[in-house]
Amino acid sequence: MHLKDLNGTLPPVGDEGTGKSSALEGKPIKTGRPLETGMSLSLWLQTVRNNPLLNHRTTEDLPQSADVVIIGSGATGSLTALSLLQSPNPPKSIVLLEAREMCSGATGRNAGHCKPDQWRGFSKYAQAFGPDEAIKILKNEQQTWESLVSYVRTHKVDCDLWAGKTFDVYMTEEVAKLAEKTITEYKAAGGDVSKIDVITDPAEAERISRIRGAKALYAWNASTLHPWKLVAHVNKQSLALGLNLQTWTPVTKVSGSANDWTVHTERGNIKTPIVIHATNAYAGALLPETRGGIKPTPHMCNKVLPPSTFAGSDSLQNSYAVIYPTGTYTINSRPTSDGILLFGGAAPNQSKLLDYVAKDQKRRIDDSLTDFEPVTEAVRTLGTEGFEWDEPKRGSKVLYDYAWSGIIGRSADQVPFIGEVPEKKGQWICAGHNGHGMARIFTCAPALAKLVQGATWADAGLPNCFQVTKERLEKYRDPDWDLEETD
Repeated sequence: MHLKDLNGTLPPVGDEGTGKSSALEGKPIKTGRPLETGMSLSLWLQTVRNNPLLNHRTTEDLPQSADVVIIGSGATGSLTALSLLQSPNPPKSIVLLEAREMCSGATGRNAGHCKPDQWRGFSKYAQAFGPDEAIKILKNEQQTWESLVSYVRTHKVDCDLWAGKTFDVYMTEEVAKLAEKTITEYKAAGGDVSKIDVITDPAEAERISRIRGAKALYAWNASTLHPWKLVAHVNKQSLALGLNLQTWTPVTKVSGSANDWTVHTERGNIKTPIVIHATNAYAGALLPETRGGIKPTPHMCNKVLPPSTFAGSDSLQNSYAVIYPTGTYTINSRPTSDGILLFGGAAPNQSKLLDYVAKDQKRRIDDSLTDFEPVTEAVRTLGTEGFEWDEPKRGSKVLYDYAWSGIIGRSADQVPFIGEVPEKKGQWICAGHNGHGMARIFTCAPALAKLVQGATWADAGLPNCFQVTKERLEKYRDPDWDLEETD
């Protein structure tokens, strides 16, 4: 991410995490099905190795038919299943298929951050879709955050939920002026700024953020959480309502015609009138029409142990985006659990890490970590430009403990593709969350469930630009992106 590439606008929240890798420049972006072996383990997956849901199979054999088959057990697929099962007229049978361990794709690999974009992406979205639609997008994100927090609190989900202020910290006059311009345009268009704290005095911004050199600070409500544990709770509810969850069941293709589909897997086939694709970055493997519209993009997360100067009563109590003209660092602190920090983003050093992820991957992008030691060394330099630690006179120094990779389903136009797949009646999709699924899925998945059961788009309550259409897919279709059946 570089501001010169953004036409004088700030990146929307989430988009700063979809950085570029020089090792991938000029190469076709491809991915097939998820790796069967060699994938890295995120922090979240490391901490649930004894949970039986990881490799759960409700029945020993696959059913030969089902009312609904959902492909992908991340937040989208799992919440769509629960929404259908809790509806007034639930399907009699739903099979949820997962290629690997439960919730081991993008949801199980992100930084555990639900940060609704209340204002920052307004100018960028307004350029693409108009100011009214831009405001709808931002309202939807606030509604999503409120829905997620409400679900966790109502059901008392044990997922390390923290709700508090997230900080956007602007580190140069250039980006601070862009922030001021953006929020002014947002307010002039009728946007609600009542929930946003704005500090433009550099000394005060530096004091509150604890980041030396800060020029401005914008703060609003967001959350951090353990995303795998949240999805596990959702699936426990669904299993009690009759869901059939099948892990380690890769889907190889979907064949058939309108409302008469066969989902092919390595363990057998399932006949169904309704297929829901919740595969995000892997959508192109089963739906060629999404190749180009949804681009698999490598992403890095880094577990950081803060020094003594940022521990105990001095630990960070907020999540951060530290914004430079050349890139953005995201810092997800975990004040309610262990106090560790998770770094991500698309700052210059982060792009070097993406190069390591891309190394030796000539055919496709995946979520392996191909060369851990060089990555570790690169991670040790991360933050030297963006987040300056106070060196402790005594105690521990900052320790970069672990790095893992994942795949973002980057949308060509920055918003997800939701609805019935054109010319494939009975096949539905909710994917392409652009690295920002936590702030979208808790409204998008329930909306998709309504659409599947006959609701109109207006009834679904989503921004119009989220709807998948033939014209939208054709606009971004990549004719050079071809995959063999075995990819």
